[in-house]
Amino acid sequence: MQAYEVFRDLAIILIAAKMMGLVARKCRMPQVVGQILAGLIIGPSVLGWVQQSDFLAALAEIGVVLLMFSAGLETDLKELIRTGPVAFLIACCGVLVPLVGGALLYMAFYGFAPWGDEEFYKALFIGTIMTATSVSITVQCLKEMGKLKGKVGTTIVSAAIIDDVIGIVVLTFVIGLKNPESDAGAVVVSTLLFFLVAFVGGYLFYQLFRWLDRRNPHTRRLSIAGLAFCLGMAYIAEKYFGIADITGAYVAGIVLCSVKDSSYIAQKMDTGSYLFFGPVFFAGIGLKTSFDNVNATLIWFSIGFVLVALICKVIGCGLISRVCRFNWNDSLKIGVGMMTRGEVALIVSQKGLSVGLLSAEYFTPVILLILISSVVTPILLKILYAKDSPLQGASPAVPKG
Repeated sequence: MQAYEVFRDLAIILIAAKMMGLVARKCRMPQVVGQILAGLIIGPSVLGWVQQSDFLAALAEIGVVLLMFSAGLETDLKELIRTGPVAFLIACCGVLVPLVGGALLYMAFYGFAPWGDEEFYKALFIGTIMTATSVSITVQCLKEMGKLKGKVGTTIVSAAIIDDVIGIVVLTFVIGLKNPESDAGAVVVSTLLFFLVAFVGGYLFYQLFRWLDRRNPHTRRLSIAGLAFCLGMAYIAEKYFGIADITGAYVAGIVLCSVKDSSYIAQKMDTGSYLFFGPVFFAGIGLKTSFDNVNATLIWFSIGFVLVALICKVIGCGLISRVCRFNWNDSLKIGVGMMTRGEVALIVSQKGLSVGLLSAEYFTPVILLILISSVVTPILLKILYAKDSPLQGASPAVPKG
């Protein structure tokens, strides 16, 4: 492949991703869904205009690292701590039930495998994909109904943030287990050691960035330093601890999320991610999606994958919400609100493909899950909120005069 052909491919990817992103938004769906479909259409599966290459794969990897860094930067750490045990319990069950459900689904289709077998790790990884929650659609729906600031809305958002943190830890653990030279104990030690080093080193870097922020507020040099910190953490995580690079990037964002100018750094990161790296990453998912090995078994597996992923979130998050003294209707709202999947599920899938835990054809059920959950969740939430009494959750009347 000639070097100049890369420019042609990038131009096609960016235009197609933007056009399909706008179509998706018109259909009240996440733009990332359109970008994935764009990659699918221009890729080898349909038109064949763009072929996957090592260069595009490297750009996509940068894109996913920046996405996770931005996710960390946008975390409200104080809110995360304040919500306490309730959101944490909901998040834990929202991870555990889909993890087990996904693994059992894979084994039901492809056979039960003992611990240590390659198929066992693949089953565990299918469950790991199901753990991810993306509440961007839920948040938008709750905003439209004026319910985002209520107890249920706050609980959903907080639990989803904690859910993603736990999901990243699970991903790190599963990828570590896949390494034939490692054992469960070594993976646990390596993971704990990384987070210990990240905690101590993160505090020092947090103080350094606070000093830089006071000295150079709202300047590009702060954003450049933040980007360098993100890339450095991604490298250290993968190179020295065997942890996924996206974990290092996410931790870097968490470290800087309480810096005064964190929103400024996030804004600068979003510019590059939105204009270039993000579309390349999401379109790259479509480029890698293959229908060559699609058969009746995979079709039935895809249907089961979507159903299990949706139901397990409702069961896991809804039942523990009821235990935490939410009424049945509010518990169901929380369960349904946690059903949506998006960027994180794709990021996890991409990482699984790169380490050999996932085949390209399994992107099909993941994309179906994102599409269906994005459509179904807002509809179900509106139905559930319609059952509330007119006064429930309403703002208090302001006295006249």
